[in-house]
Amino acid sequence: MKGSSIYTGLVMTAFAGLTIVFTTFPRSSFSQLEKRDLAELPDFSVDKLTKGHYTDSVSKWFSDTEPFRDKFLQLSMEIKNHLGLPKDENSVSFHAEAGSADPESAILDDDNREVGEYTNNVTRDEKAKVASRGIIIVGSGPNVRALQAYGGEATGGSRYAEAANTYKRTFGDRVNVYCMVIPTATAYYCPEQAKKLTKPQNLTINNIYSLLDPDVKAVDIYTPLGQHANEDIYLRTDHHWAPLGAFYAAQQFAKVAGVPFKSLDSYDRHVVHGYVGSMYGYSKDIAVKNAPEDFVYWTPRDIDYNTTYINYTVDKDYKVTAESSPRTGAFFFKYPDGSGGAYCTFMGGDTKIAQIRTGTKNGRRLIILKDSYGNALPGYLFYSFEEIHVIDNRYFTKNMKKYVEDNHITDILFANGIFRAYSPNICDVYTRFLNQNGAITPQNETDKPQEKKQDSNAKNAAGKGAEKNQKTAKQVKPKTNAEKPKKAENAAHATKKDDTPPAGKAPEAEKSVSSGRAHSSK
Repeated sequence: MKGSSIYTGLVMTAFAGLTIVFTTFPRSSFSQLEKRDLAELPDFSVDKLTKGHYTDSVSKWFSDTEPFRDKFLQLSMEIKNHLGLPKDENSVSFHAEAGSADPESAILDDDNREVGEYTNNVTRDEKAKVASRGIIIVGSGPNVRALQAYGGEATGGSRYAEAANTYKRTFGDRVNVYCMVIPTATAYYCPEQAKKLTKPQNLTINNIYSLLDPDVKAVDIYTPLGQHANEDIYLRTDHHWAPLGAFYAAQQFAKVAGVPFKSLDSYDRHVVHGYVGSMYGYSKDIAVKNAPEDFVYWTPRDIDYNTTYINYTVDKDYKVTAESSPRTGAFFFKYPDGSGGAYCTFMGGDTKIAQIRTGTKNGRRLIILKDSYGNALPGYLFYSFEEIHVIDNRYFTKNMKKYVEDNHITDILFANGIFRAYSPNICDVYTRFLNQNGAITPQNETDKPQEKKQDSNAKNAAGKGAEKNQKTAKQVKPKTNAEKPKKAENAAHATKKDDTPPAGKAPEAEKSVSSGRAHSSK
């Protein structure tokens, strides 16, 4: 009886403690684990109340924003991991829906318009397991790799080709237009055991390239990436490719564009140790967190370049509400070891237009129209183009025809991941750029309204002093053109509309570097 009373008392104490935690402690607003903003407390209205929408929204907010949400999720994953059977080095798990695979052999034709499927000799015989949100987990221990299943059909992507064709017809012989489709890691590292869970990406890529007009140049990177699949061309813990993969893609693009290109011997190598990317939050598999990797990137040496940004303010739905006046800043952002925001090394993220003027004098001026995959490309093209303009498909308010004319653009590269390229609305997005009037009035940094979505992330990412330091950027000659942000884990992969998986919001640099000559850092 006495033991029963003690047990009852312990249970009641624990219940009371949890009640206090869930009702009085500050509620979470951002999930670093899931890389997303959590539900907001809804505004009250009688109409919402009578229709039941208000109570549903409050219930969602209450359950979504529990205090210490990430801690509880992580604890849950740890418990599930320890309760599960140990997996060998070749284990594979899948977290998603199944597709059908149709393997075939691989050859690149002369005009880059037909590619065969890559034969996986790297992880071919490994086993797999399923996580969530379409994630396949391959391997175990320090070699775990998270892959996203691809469900696209062989006949998909026609609208992406249509967008490239429309641009070529619009600008004619004045501008070269190129189309690049960036495959995911699944194309190269999916074991035979898990192929039934995904579909071949080369078939969609072939379809896109076959629909291009003859004067639009296809850039096949599927084949050269396959030739280097035994190297670290994709991140194991993130949905993006690794900077090395982007290097080989840039090399292939330079070849198609007929511009000079330098080997990695002309670059300085940098490493962010202990990187765990977006796939940990997407899969909710503790094995991904327990397999951190090195994020390795390269900065060009002995070439002058400077970067100018127009930054966009976005609302909670990632709609652009304001833009800044042009200001100078760093192209490469330096992250500390263990930072989850390392993929934002390039330009600090997506919500901006970046213009890089280089020391290359050949009259070639390039626009890269991209999603987050394209962020890693420009840094390898400083030796190839006189100017590079980087525009994200979600954040551009100007009129593209006028922008091309004003900046004397000679080349336009469409560089999007295969999920974005497959999207049926991709053509509408890029076509809108040609006809929109660019009506948003630039605002000074001091006049900018509060950026609700960005501020919530920047608070966790860059620190309160970052914005102030950006306003007072100075001309300096750095040892390296990489700048160091403060904590960026929350901002690095915040969920954003029209990107699959979601791409990263940017932390701002601790201070801006407006221009400089890149040198080898000691």
